[in-house]
Amino acid sequence: MYIPPKYRNEDPEAIRRFIREHAFGILVSGGAETPMATHLPLELEEAGNGQLVLCGHFARANPQWQHIADGQQVLCIFNGPHAYVSSSWYQQEEVPTWNYMAVHLTGTYRQQTEAELWASLHRLVDRYEADSEAPVRLQDLSEATLRQVRGIVGFTITATRLEAAFKLSQGREQDHPRIVSELQRRGGASGAVADAMQGPESL
Repeated sequence: MYIPPKYRNEDPEAIRRFIREHAFGILVSGGAETPMATHLPLELEEAGNGQLVLCGHFARANPQWQHIADGQQVLCIFNGPHAYVSSSWYQQEEVPTWNYMAVHLTGTYRQQTEAELWASLHRLVDRYEADSEAPVRLQDLSEATLRQVRGIVGFTITATRLEAAFKLSQGREQDHPRIVSELQRRGGASGAVADAMQGPESL
C-alpha cells in the first residue's frame, strides 16, 4: 500500500484496535486467471508467542478457498471511515482531498482443522452476542442446525506484514478546527473521520 510517511501509523496498539473495530475485511488472493477477493469477518487474535493471527471462514461454495494453498501469502484489507475534504475549509488555496483510515495485513494462510474451526466459531459468536438481550450460544443450537457448519471452511492467517494509513489532514493542523466542524456537520462516515481526527488514532 502506498503511504506517504506523514500518514503512516506504526503504533501497534492503534493498529490492533483498528482491526478489531473494523473486522469485516476483504481477503485477497491469486486466482486461476484474476485476483480473487471475499468480504468476510476476520477476527484478530494473538498466538502464544505474541504473533498476530486472523481467524475466518469461507463458504464452502466460494471457489476462492480452493485456489489458496497452505503457506501461501494473502492480503487482508480493513477499511475504516473516510470522507471528502473540501479545500474551501482551508485558510489557503489548495485542491480538495480525501481523508481515510485503512490497514493492510499480509500473512501466511493455513486451513483450519475441524476442531480449530469450531473453537474459532465459538469465539466469534460469543464476541458478537455479548451485548444481546438473549445471546445465542452455539452449544445451545440443535444438531440439525449445526450441520450448516459443514458448509464452511475455516482458516488462519499469521501476520507477516502490517501497514496502516491514517490520513487525517496531517500537516494542516491550523485548519483542523474548521475541517472537524464541517465533517461533524455532515455526520455519518464524515463525522467518524472528525472523531478520529480528535482521538488517539490520529497521533
